[in-house]
Amino acid sequence: MLHSRPNITALIVDDEVLARNELTRLLKSHKHVNIIAEAENISQAKELIEKHNPDVIFLDIEMPGGTGIELAEQLGGETHIIFCTAYNEFAVDAFSLNAVDYLLKPIVKNRLESTLAKLAGLLTKRPVSYLEDDFKLMVKFSDNMKIIQLADILRFESIGNHAAIYTAFGKAYIHSSLSKIEARLNPDYFLRASRSDIIRLDAITELEETINYGLLAKLSNGAEVEISRRQASKLKQQLSFNL
Repeated sequence: MLHSRPNITALIVDDEVLARNELTRLLKSHKHVNIIAEAENISQAKELIEKHNPDVIFLDIEMPGGTGIELAEQLGGETHIIFCTAYNEFAVDAFSLNAVDYLLKPIVKNRLESTLAKLAGLLTKRPVSYLEDDFKLMVKFSDNMKIIQLADILRFESIGNHAAIYTAFGKAYIHSSLSKIEARLNPDYFLRASRSDIIRLDAITELEETINYGLLAKLSNGAEVEISRRQASKLKQQLSFNL
């Protein structure tokens, strides 16, 4: 209900005045959202963030003088961010940038409402490090960008400082290290299988013991992932069974 919603202070960052005006118009019907300032570039935004410490930043991605992604990286995940962009070609490190959602321009009223509801839920909870299953990521499959949920990911595989993700939609890559990803995942749903893999527990369809007392996990997409001996022991305790 409206009275239960927290008051939210917001900063709009967009180089296009028409885009700022349109978002301001849409937000006027949400009385619990207070737009404290607007910025047209990253330099202005940083000054306003330091001055006002907003609850959320509505952040355009493509701007002269620096991208919204660069600003988000500088903030280090300390502020909630809602990315707003006319382009669907950007992939971001959602695991460290504290991205609440992605809104494609022109912004649709219903999408904005659902995003604000999600933000309100985040602000009323105590800060937690784990991401919810409905956490959204914008990733690229072949030549197409797609917004997926964390629950869609069956496996993360380390590729240097990046990670490959495996979903029912196919394989994609994100700009995060496996250790950074692991820190944000709920261990009730994901397991660090080895130095190179994280797997989703409910994606496991079959387990068999290996000669070195580890486990071989078969996933719902047909992939096979080795679980180290140490992690296998942890998994057996977690699932409360003995092989």
